[in-house]
Amino acid sequence: MPGIILCGHGGFACGLEKAVKQILGQPPRFIAIDFPETSTTALLTSQMQDAIATLQSANEILFLTDLLGGTPFRVASTLAMLHGGHEVIAGTNLQLVLEAVMEREGLCGEALRKQALTGGHQGLTCLADELQRTREPDELTDGI
Repeated sequence: MPGIILCGHGGFACGLEKAVKQILGQPPRFIAIDFPETSTTALLTSQMQDAIATLQSANEILFLTDLLGGTPFRVASTLAMLHGGHEVIAGTNLQLVLEAVMEREGLCGEALRKQALTGGHQGLTCLADELQRTREPDELTDGI
């Protein structure tokens, strides 16, 4: 089972971790790392390296980050390129995290990445689109 490292700016990671715990309980092989404004790239790198070492029994790790191009994404990407089987996702939402946590048993890192992205994409919608999907097509009536 791949390990998961969730990281983002401010309290993003720990906030999502709390939501995951409320819904699913404590997930195994799951570490959340916040990147507050008082942190540094060097400190975040060290924290992620420690997380990788903690999850070393997981041959593969999925990094879930908040923002494409942000420091958590860049650090995760650098570390992923140093280790085979590590994947990185940016733009993480709660549905994506839940999908990754619930569906990772028996998946390799690449398959987990694809599965999580599918779940995350499905979670991006709006009320108007959801209402449109549930409406029955109007019956065609004869015109005048």
